[in-house]
Amino acid sequence: MKILITTDTYSPMINGIVTSVNNLYKELKNKGHEVRILTLSHTGEEKVEKDVYYLRSIKIRIYPEARIINFLLHNKLIKKIIDWGPDTIHSQTEFSMMIVSKYISRKLNIPHIHTYHTMYEHYLNYLFRGRIINKNVSVKITKLLLNSLDGIIAPTEKTRKILLKYKVNKPIYVVPTGIDLSRFKKEISQKEKQEIINKLHLYNEDRIISYIGRIGVEKNISEILMTLPEIIRQFNNIKLLIVGGGPYLNDLKKEAKRLNIERNVVFTGMISSEDIYKYYKISEIFVTASNSETQGLTYIEALSSGCPVVCKYDPCIDSVIESGKNGYVYKEKDEFIYYVSEILKNRALGDRMRQAAVSKADEYSSDIFASRVLDKYYRHIGGNKEVSITLANLIEPKLIK
Repeated sequence: MKILITTDTYSPMINGIVTSVNNLYKELKNKGHEVRILTLSHTGEEKVEKDVYYLRSIKIRIYPEARIINFLLHNKLIKKIIDWGPDTIHSQTEFSMMIVSKYISRKLNIPHIHTYHTMYEHYLNYLFRGRIINKNVSVKITKLLLNSLDGIIAPTEKTRKILLKYKVNKPIYVVPTGIDLSRFKKEISQKEKQEIINKLHLYNEDRIISYIGRIGVEKNISEILMTLPEIIRQFNNIKLLIVGGGPYLNDLKKEAKRLNIERNVVFTGMISSEDIYKYYKISEIFVTASNSETQGLTYIEALSSGCPVVCKYDPCIDSVIESGKNGYVYKEKDEFIYYVSEILKNRALGDRMRQAAVSKADEYSSDIFASRVLDKYYRHIGGNKEVSITLANLIEPKLIK
């Protein structure tokens, strides 16, 4: 089968969508399929690198790192993709590349499947600072776009229920996003661990807990900072690593200073994706207070690294985090403090949770993920297509002359 994956965001950016695309691409190729990725160039320049086609793009000041396709340019790469003749299209984002995907889908009369990765109601502050698009408008746009497609993949049951609430009436399939478990099951050497400890000015006796991921206000990391003074009273050698980058980073640094916990909070900045597993490995607990997730990939990364998770309850982690087995799920601040302290105090409990974490993560392999997605492709190939009038109809003529 010839499969086209489209996405607005791709390497060298690091986020959940990029991770999902790369895992799906690799596994589909391993299963013998022809796969190409059509995306926006992060430099703005049009180019082809093996199976990845980068379209010309320009920056826009809607949200950090945002880019859109330059529709005024005659686009030879889209024509090349059409000439290649994919059997199905799987889009991963709702902006420029969804419109391009819809154009190609109609041109070739092939199915257009879409994965809904992002709950935009949690990110509206980034879109024109929330002044133009409010939650109601966001819901209407999402409904309009998704109802013009053939099928939607939701990473969790939580996402499916929300889309049904939005009145999305196309088939919605729940397919948990898989990860490349081998990347996180690698062992870290004592030398590598010591290098990180030295680099971050830590001590070998420090008790390390970590948040790893995007540093955005919607991730609710400030709630973790607010609980830290209570934990420090019990473990004065505790260190919270905040690993990653994002628009809320400077605010968190100010918050740590205000709470007088700077000595116990370490901001690492962006870390290479190849080295992320090392930070899970040196941590006794992965902590997060986010309730804006659609799939929670970092939870699964932590588990596959053998790192117990203490997280705020969110429907997206139902059946992923089993409280008391591979971590704890909390609702109140006092529960978070208690659960973190329990794991730090009880080494035997931590060891049992690490073993259970690795076992649970095996259910989320990228191979299983790709097989489930393939099943959805086959369901739609050969089916009748419905044509809807959307924003794409107005823009499509500019894509290819």
